[in-house]
Amino acid sequence: MAQKAVKTIGVLTSGGDAPGMNAAIRSVVRVALHHGLKVKGIMRGYAGLLEEEIVDMDSTSVSDIISRGGTILYTARCQEFVTPEGQEKGAEICRRHGIDGIVVIGGDGSFRGAGKLSALGINTVGVPGTIDLDIACSDYTIGFDTSINTAMEAIDKIRDTSTSHERCSIIEVMGRRAGYIALWCGVANGAEEVLLPERYEGDEQGIINRIIESRKRGKSHYIIINAEGIGHSTSMAKRIEAATGIETRATILGHMQRGGSPTCKDRYYASIMGAKAAELLAEGRSNRVIAYKLGEFVDYDIQEALQMKKDIPEEQYRFAQMLVR
Repeated sequence: MAQKAVKTIGVLTSGGDAPGMNAAIRSVVRVALHHGLKVKGIMRGYAGLLEEEIVDMDSTSVSDIISRGGTILYTARCQEFVTPEGQEKGAEICRRHGIDGIVVIGGDGSFRGAGKLSALGINTVGVPGTIDLDIACSDYTIGFDTSINTAMEAIDKIRDTSTSHERCSIIEVMGRRAGYIALWCGVANGAEEVLLPERYEGDEQGIINRIIESRKRGKSHYIIINAEGIGHSTSMAKRIEAATGIETRATILGHMQRGGSPTCKDRYYASIMGAKAAELLAEGRSNRVIAYKLGEFVDYDIQEALQMKKDIPEEQYRFAQMLVR
């Protein structure tokens, strides 16, 4: 969808934070300035937009942020912006501040908001920023690489102590309703079980049986990677310990997976995605989502992107089942 060429763009981060968001912000700002546009930072996502927490940004505003985790613009979720009244208010505030284009860095919910702003005449481009890798149109999302490396290192350490104590350990990783972090860590950490929301059917007795058989074969520890979308790791650990007689501990890695200095991959991909988003707006494009697909950086219509479905690749899951048992 082509609209009017823009003169001033805003940039915001919305939803959960992800390592690499700052790299994307930096790229948006510097590429927009290169094209002669003015840039305004919108603090705290759509909530900050409705509160008019808007600041001018220049090249110095984004100096030395590429290595920092989190987001210098802060982030929040905003129920008011889900309503038509909130969306109308947001569009009017954009016009009041001279913002005729916005880059929205976030996930599916953030993109729905971007689509609403586009329909109200504000040029919008979305950039996929989420550790969950659950944006259907894209093979990559900003923050995923850092997150899985953070989780992998933590799980390696837990395996050490689990081995020392001859324990069963359940490690719960993030991902909301998606199992990509769990899948990757299950394979990369050499776990004995990986439980994914997309595949797990609740067969806890099967897990218990395999733990007992594994102990009979002389295995001194047992690592279970459990996805956030399944959850209940602590109660699961209690049931497994009661059924097997093997000391079982649950560790919920939680929000440590959102933090930390982004990896080279997250910095680079985020930079290219942010640059492409700013350039699309400079061309007067709107209602687009940047994606990484089949080795290329591309863009899709927001509504088309939101209608796409994504699932764990069956072949990868099949191989993972062979590797973790």
